Amino acid sequence: MPFLPITREETEALGWDCPDFVLVTGDAYVDHPTFGPAIISRVLESHGYRVAMLAQPDWRTARDFTRFGKPRLGFMVSAGNIDSMVAHYTAARRRRSDDAYSPGNRAGLRPDRAVTVYAKKIRALYPDSPIVIGGLEASLRRFAHYDYWDDKIRPSVLVESGADLLSYGMGERQAVEIADRLAAGEPVSSLRDIRGTCCLIPTSEYEPGPAVDCPSYEQVCASKREYAVSCRKQQDEQDAVRGRRVLQKHGKLLLVQNPPALPLDGAELDAVYELPYMRTWHPCYAEQGGVPAIQEVEFSITHNRGCFGGCNFCAIAFHQGRMVTTRSEESVLREAKLLTEQPHFKGYIHDVGGPTANFRAPSCEKQKRLGLCAGKKCLAPTPCPALEVDHSAYLNLLRKVRALPGVKRVFIRSGIRFDYLMEDKDKTFLHELIEHHVSGQLKVAPEHCSAAVLDAMGKPHIESYLAFQREFFRYTKKIGKEQYLVPYLMSSHPGSTLRDAVELALFLKREHLRPEQVQDFYPTPGTISTCMFYTGLDPYTLEPVYVPRTEKEKAMQRALLQYFDPSKRELVEEALRAAGRGDLIGYGEHCLIPPAAGRRPRPGKDANTPRARGGKPAGRSGKGEKKPGSKLGGRWEKDAERERKRR
Repeated sequence: MPFLPITREETEALGWDCPDFVLVTGDAYVDHPTFGPAIISRVLESHGYRVAMLAQPDWRTARDFTRFGKPRLGFMVSAGNIDSMVAHYTAARRRRSDDAYSPGNRAGLRPDRAVTVYAKKIRALYPDSPIVIGGLEASLRRFAHYDYWDDKIRPSVLVESGADLLSYGMGERQAVEIADRLAAGEPVSSLRDIRGTCCLIPTSEYEPGPAVDCPSYEQVCASKREYAVSCRKQQDEQDAVRGRRVLQKHGKLLLVQNPPALPLDGAELDAVYELPYMRTWHPCYAEQGGVPAIQEVEFSITHNRGCFGGCNFCAIAFHQGRMVTTRSEESVLREAKLLTEQPHFKGYIHDVGGPTANFRAPSCEKQKRLGLCAGKKCLAPTPCPALEVDHSAYLNLLRKVRALPGVKRVFIRSGIRFDYLMEDKDKTFLHELIEHHVSGQLKVAPEHCSAAVLDAMGKPHIESYLAFQREFFRYTKKIGKEQYLVPYLMSSHPGSTLRDAVELALFLKREHLRPEQVQDFYPTPGTISTCMFYTGLDPYTLEPVYVPRTEKEKAMQRALLQYFDPSKRELVEEALRAAGRGDLIGYGEHCLIPPAAGRRPRPGKDANTPRARGGKPAGRSGKGEKKPGSKLGGRWEKDAERERKRR
């Protein structure tokens, strides 16, 4: 099966007078089932619709947008796999110099706020053509939302873009229903009742019914408390079983969010992932070196959707939802066999995962009937007593995949919930994970060690990670392997004070961890953590939450996580003194950094010198720092030794 047409000549060669839909995307055209535009276009095609792909059109002219003429049924518009602002800017709001979703890793091939820019351009050219926006950018911006890059509240993207309809979440069901009803002759203005969509209605035309009223756009602009209330209501209704219609006024217009679309069941997921994808980028990008984003997923398999982990900083719960659904074992095995037949396959399947790899069943029986609990988490701060933990189905699946002819190894690179894993009394999966599915390093996400910060993140407390770490290294040693844990850590999350960052630095020293990269909290639309960042309030309690706001404090928190780097020494010292922890400057075993060159430790302020108290140079544990799983250097030890000799 060829790629979908990307030029007018290709549509004419197919005998089309015009396409039914033109799907506009901010990404390069990659026909692979981990790319949302590819899935929606292939689903529509499988239902008999003619779809043309318009990837990364030049928004500064009309030329690309008129390439196919006016489509018979309308335009579907997406920014691509990620929010265009996240694609363009770092957490420090600095412009990125590359874009993995563009040919040749080239930046600048899509506009900021791509959904809005594309939709406005289409509206100007084709005033009466239906425009449906979707994908992650539209989904997370569907209500009035805090925009980190402008540092202000922006209205719903449906209001800003001028589109007719917004599809949120995983959009297969909505796309087909929208297409069928438009094809049946219904005007787009009448499509006000489709699950998983939002529409705008003049307030005078709204017919009252069961619904949840959110504070209006004007109210959330005027009051941070009202914004927090709005966030909680929106999050609580993001459940396909119990979710209700949600309303939010924008001036004289009423934004109506219909209840979430029902997740695809196993057979439906199988059908979606077994559509005839080309599984690579379009050949038109060959001269530019292809599209880098395919490299990580080309030989990966998605076996599930949804995540009941529900971390506060993660957008998955607000986009995919918390209900876990899975593909059948047979479907996954068929895809794995298909991968072995690809021309570049070397015997390694890079992932059999999803939002959380080791979720292959709903969290409990109750949530199948009643939905997931509003305002509660299945795993944090401690696992719910009703949580059902079972890795047997996932384990059997992995065993069968790695037994396929041509498969040398099967790795798991997407997230493993170690807290869920440690609740499983049967350690068979844990041991087989360590023995068969780690490619030298296993990435896990404890994120922090402070209980207060982890509570703000919606994460389990650090004891769960420590238990997992002990078992990982114990079993790794038992089977004679050298493998590493690479923990993801986050600085400056709401709730994290400088003293919490110091606590994390001490934890890293104690556990012999030296992260090469540290992630600053990135406030993206649609998350609970972003609400905390903007309002300074926990939306579920309306209690104040400390928020690191200045670039200086963020830099200090980040530096503390890399206290061992001499280039960050001055900033670490400033952070320690600001936190009232000058006792951690010195040569004592507990110290994080040595004193500055030429400065004598201050009695009562800095830790005593080795000569005074017999301590060891900073960074020494007395037993050596190396152990499996840590990446270490000896820079502080050498610096401290030179300074000791100088004195």
